[in-house]
Formats: sequence, structure tokens, C-alpha cells
Amino acid sequence: MISDLMVGVLRLLRSDDGSGRVVDVTAAGAAALGVDGLAVSLVTEGGLTELLWCSDAATRRFEDLQLTLGEGPGPDAARTGAMVWVPDLVGVRLARWPALAMEAPALPVRAVFCFPMAIGAIRTGVLTTVRRTPGPLTAQQADDALVLADALTGRCLGAGESRVAGASPADSPPALQHAVIHQATGMVSVQLSLPLPEALLRLRAHAYSSGRSITEISQDVVDRQLRLDRNGNGTPPTVVDKD
Repeated sequence: MISDLMVGVLRLLRSDDGSGRVVDVTAAGAAALGVDGLAVSLVTEGGLTELLWCSDAATRRFEDLQLTLGEGPGPDAARTGAMVWVPDLVGVRLARWPALAMEAPALPVRAVFCFPMAIGAIRTGVLTTVRRTPGPLTAQQADDALVLADALTGRCLGAGESRVAGASPADSPPALQHAVIHQATGMVSVQLSLPLPEALLRLRAHAYSSGRSITEISQDVVDRQLRLDRNGNGTPPTVVDKD
């Protein structure tokens, strides 16, 4: 049985003002689940994830870090289609997520719980909940999260009907928050004559070595404030790029 608070979130998710848009319920969902943050990501080609909605800055930072490192509970849930629960990130063994384990003590996130969003065997996304303090979810919280993941799959990621509230006209696709990363990946691919996967790896490596998020690095590339060389170093462009 789901909680009364989650019933309210589901009603909000199903609300329709005639615009065809879907309401971002991450803040309400986090409050109903008793967690500090909640994110909804879509699984894209190649098993990467696109951040669709995020309730707060700390959760967004964690999602960016997972994308930068290419590892963590979210990527594992997207890849395997299984729930990934980490009651204490600091206690994760080094061999599981080596880079994330090194970063964990400094993160504003201590517990992470990822719930796959799927239609049958087709993985469509991941619902991620985070806490600032370690500890497991209760049985009620887990049940509510599973119901929310299922509802999000049907309502937001269904047969092409999803719309992000306030982001764009009703006949346009959802505004994925990592779109700038794909744009920057394409630019680096052209500039260095690299396949797209390797161009993305260059962006990740530069972000990690510079201590910045991959979203920030990508925005600099798109804004022509940064250009990567073949060694992965970044310098301001000396000429105006045409690509």
C-alpha cells in the first residue's frame, strides 16, 4: 500500500492543464519519500543517461559527477535494469566504483537509491533518490519509490507524449538537461577528428582533472571559451571556430 503523501504526488503527476505537458514532481516526490533529493533520467543510446528533472543543486551535482566518471549507482541501474541501493557511499568498496569511492567523502550525498524505469524488458530511465545522511530506506519508502518509478515510466516516458512543464511549446520534445554535453561532444569530435565515444571520454577526463562538472566544461566548449587538444588539455581558442 502506498502512503497518502505519494498518492498526492501521483495525482500531481497525472494532472493535465490542457497543455500536454507533464509536471515536474521531483520536489514533491522527495518530500513524500522523506529524502533530500530526487532525479529522473532517461536512458539513451549506448547506456548513457540524460537528466530530465532534478529537485536540487546537490542532487544535480551528484548526477553530473556520475556522468563525468562514467560510474556509480545510476549508471549501474541504467545498464542492468536492477535496483541499486547504497545506504552509505563512504562504505562502498573501492573496487566497485574506484573513482566515485575516492570522491565520496567530500560529496553532499551519503545514501543513494536508484530505481529503474522500464516498460517490460525495455529500460527507459532511472529514478534516483539521495540523502545527506547514511541509512536505508524503510519498506514504505521503497514501496512508494517503486510506484513512483512505474508512474513516471507510463506518464512521462510513454508513447512520445511527455512534455516538461514550462520548458517549451507543447509540440516540442522534453528539454533534456544534459543536451549541452552532447553538443560539446559533437564539437570535440569534429575538432579532433575523434569518434563520439572518445570525444565524450576526453570531456569527462578534462572535467575530472580540472575539478569541475562535465556540464560546466561542456558549456565552455559550446561557448567557444575552451578547446581541448589531443592530449586532453584545454586552452581558450585562438581563432573563431566555425564548427
